[in-house]
Amino acid sequence: MTGSRRTRTTPPVLPQRIRTRVTTRVRTRVLFAGAVAACASIVVGCGVVPGVGGSGDDPITVMTWAPQDTAATNKPGMPAMAQAYARWVNAHGGINGHQLKVLTCNDHNDTVYAAKCARRAASENVVAVVGSYSQHGRSFLAPLEGAGIPYIGGYGVTDDEFTSPLSYPINGGEAALLAGLGEQLGKKCGPVALIRPDTVAGDQLPVLLDSGLKTEGHASATDQRAADDATEYSGQTKIALGRATSAPANQGCVVTALGDRTATFMDSFRRIRENYPQVGTGTVLSSIDQSLIDSSGGASSPYEGAYVTGWYPVATDARWAPMRKAIKEQAFGDNRIDPADAGVQTTWIAYNVFKAVVESLGDGKVTALTVRRALDNGLKVSTGGLTPTLSWRYEDLIAAVDFPRLINAHVTFQVVRKGQLTSARGGFVNMAKTLENADSN
Repeated sequence: MTGSRRTRTTPPVLPQRIRTRVTTRVRTRVLFAGAVAACASIVVGCGVVPGVGGSGDDPITVMTWAPQDTAATNKPGMPAMAQAYARWVNAHGGINGHQLKVLTCNDHNDTVYAAKCARRAASENVVAVVGSYSQHGRSFLAPLEGAGIPYIGGYGVTDDEFTSPLSYPINGGEAALLAGLGEQLGKKCGPVALIRPDTVAGDQLPVLLDSGLKTEGHASATDQRAADDATEYSGQTKIALGRATSAPANQGCVVTALGDRTATFMDSFRRIRENYPQVGTGTVLSSIDQSLIDSSGGASSPYEGAYVTGWYPVATDARWAPMRKAIKEQAFGDNRIDPADAGVQTTWIAYNVFKAVVESLGDGKVTALTVRRALDNGLKVSTGGLTPTLSWRYEDLIAAVDFPRLINAHVTFQVVRKGQLTSARGGFVNMAKTLENADSN
């Protein structure tokens, strides 16, 4: 695979079973999107249109949400980055003369709170929800769809973000990460053991990892479920090490995909691994970052030598310089914002996408409807090389049955060397074909 992006002029030819499912799902979503657009254009009988009045010099209101202060995965840097971005862009004249107003919400890793955040977005007449994280897509997307509010640049942790017609993903989510990690490990590892959350979102991860492993002719990984709020993982560690060392002639690998609890797992792993033959490790950038490696010992950390798959270039890449400059100007002392964190990076890119959308509208009104129309009508957004050029036209959708809104399946292969996340392979690797075939594996 290469980092070049495929350009399609016609939809790909798929087997009849898959083609029927794709066609049905896309037709349903297109019809729904049309109904939302019609509703948004007829205020009477459909309620208030979100964002109406965003013209002239009026401020533009958006929202960013993420879980904070919970026992599971937390992403406080995402709303903090959103607020810093607003201060930064406003200090430089706003967007097309508009000041940007960012509302934030804590979804508490809870379905009820996730829905509350979405309903608040509707009641506050935001024009978009931008650069957010939530594991509860079904809870927050239904209120957003009912209000016609686009969801731009979600973290990609749920399948729902890749099916809703009002979702505009900027990365390949956990799907691309796990498939990419499988391809990395398929060339290097013997038996592979996966430790993943015992959640609905976690149930899809083994299939995705296996899709990447199978591209290299590797056997499926063993699937080990674990609570995503546990305080230790000694039992799961022993099981995983036992499976990864079951073929002495081939060094196996233990893969962790536990989000914030990956560090907790690795504490158990560090203590117990000495009693077993040597194994490799692998994880995805949504579960590890440079600050975690530093805090766990740098070059002597249990992550040393780990294979990592990310969505974006490594944090030391020069392409992140504009983000670092904005953070230095507007959030230098905010320790919630780590420029090496994948959530912070996702929020930065998502807000730059939103900025490009608003700029494309010129002197026109900035509303939820006009934002969606700009995105649906083929707007192409450059992210300064942090991703391929993004566009959400039908022609740009990847023919992955379970992810019909997926447009960017590119990942980066990384490895921890001397305590630093470094590039293991230059450029992006396109996982589109692997994800397209995942359904039939």
